[in-house]
Amino acid sequence: MIESHLDESSKKWKITFLVLTILVVLFFISSISLGSVKIPLGSIIDHFLGNSQNEVWSNIITNFRIPKALTALLAGSALAISGLQMQTLFRNPLAGPFILGISSGAGLGVALVIFLGVWIGGFIEMTGIGRSWLLVGASGLGSFLVLSIVLIASFRIRSGVSLLIIGLMFGSAVSALVSILQYFSQAENIQAYVIWTFGSLGSLSWEELRVMIPVITFSLGLSFLLSKPLNALLLGENYAESLGLNLKRARMLIIINTSLLAGTVTAFCGPIAFIGLAVPHIARMLFNTGNHLLLTPLVVLVGGILLLLFDILAQLPGLQETLPINAVTSLFGAPFVIWLILKKSNLNYRF
Repeated sequence: MIESHLDESSKKWKITFLVLTILVVLFFISSISLGSVKIPLGSIIDHFLGNSQNEVWSNIITNFRIPKALTALLAGSALAISGLQMQTLFRNPLAGPFILGISSGAGLGVALVIFLGVWIGGFIEMTGIGRSWLLVGASGLGSFLVLSIVLIASFRIRSGVSLLIIGLMFGSAVSALVSILQYFSQAENIQAYVIWTFGSLGSLSWEELRVMIPVITFSLGLSFLLSKPLNALLLGENYAESLGLNLKRARMLIIINTSLLAGTVTAFCGPIAFIGLAVPHIARMLFNTGNHLLLTPLVVLVGGILLLLFDILAQLPGLQETLPINAVTSLFGAPFVIWLILKKSNLNYRF
């Protein structure tokens, strides 16, 4: 009887992962096909088989649509996993990947580059570094500096709630500095910074993806290795330590991994809201599991599917206009967060 139940459970999960994988492929192809220029499915298949007859469509697919779809898939998975790890670490259903000030630190780095444009322009000319790479570097450095401060605090503070509050305070302080820079900046620089905060999935080239893909792939792999420590943390920090978990090391690895995932996405794509907060809850509710050995791959797939879907909606298929990805995720994510707050008491049992 027990073996039969296990076989049925294993079969159910295999079917679930197969269906989600098929959905990832379908949304990936749809993202490539739809946009200001609609490309037929047959032409996409011909392109991948090397039989493309339309050079214009082939150029669009290779240099624009595939990088954009890959970015959406990677960013969605990365943000979703970082949100899952933060919610479990802090035992807080409203925690997200930017709760430690990662997004604010990245924003400060970008703000310094944009608002100090007069001095930065000379640096760009001297070094030959492109402006986009400079923004990526500044964003990553800002995230890293805030992370370093939070990591130092994590060695001294045992309480996850206290660490959460420290992260929020750092985020607020950094946001205040950005506001001061905006106040004394010129209108065109403020506009450039606001455009960065909209987020973008379609601005990455293959050169940038060659950096983004290995970092996120490594971090996602580390996320699977952290599944067992996360399961132990669900039982409470004291009980997890009684099971032999090195709490400080586990917390440090989780924070570093979350920062790599969320920081990399923010550096290359700008801040993207709600994916990290909403997707872990969606996965828990849809599949009724709190086991991170199952939840981690589920969240990776659901996160990728949702951001691919949001990217398709942002493209406004058939029209020339494109909506900011952050606006689309916020528009659909805000009602969910409101509902989540109203139902917060019903989610406490998961943490």
